[in-house]
Amino acid sequence: MSHMPTTEEARELLLKYNKEAFHIKHAEIVSGVMGYFAKEHDPDNVEFWTIVGLLHDLDFEEFPEEHCIRQKVLMEELELDEALIRATVSHGWGCTGIDIKPESTMEKILFATDELTGLIGAVAIMRPSRSVDDLELKSVKKKYKTPAFAAGCSREIIAQGAEMLGWEVDELIEKTIIAMRSLNPQAGI
Repeated sequence: MSHMPTTEEARELLLKYNKEAFHIKHAEIVSGVMGYFAKEHDPDNVEFWTIVGLLHDLDFEEFPEEHCIRQKVLMEELELDEALIRATVSHGWGCTGIDIKPESTMEKILFATDELTGLIGAVAIMRPSRSVDDLELKSVKKKYKTPAFAAGCSREIIAQGAEMLGWEVDELIEKTIIAMRSLNPQAGI
């Protein structure tokens, strides 16, 4: 029988498989961003969206070369809910060997914002405030157009995610900045 973890159970799983502060912080940021978007797009399922955000990179620290592939196996072994498994691994579509395309709005938002939160965070920490609170679209766009800046954040995936959602890249960036501003100040961005 499959199990949908609570937010606290999901956080415990995250900490069981991830030890590096960077990965834990990324999971918390993506979780918060997903929760923010859920309030607009699926208000009855905010907790599910935040859990998906927390667990989307569950396997990445231990198995970066098999990311999402190992995650699917691990989550199945843990008998986690199939909708959770599908949602978390779909963000690896087209780049990790996973053939599960993001279909729902939630899956598309995860796909689009996972890389983007990293890029926005990298821009933010370069600012005197080290914060997204005073970050503007034009600053992110400038760095977005500079491939060497935060090179690990795929512009192709960000653009593909925006297209999946029927949004312009600028709209996706602007909405994600606003979502990141809504996070707990302890998130440190």
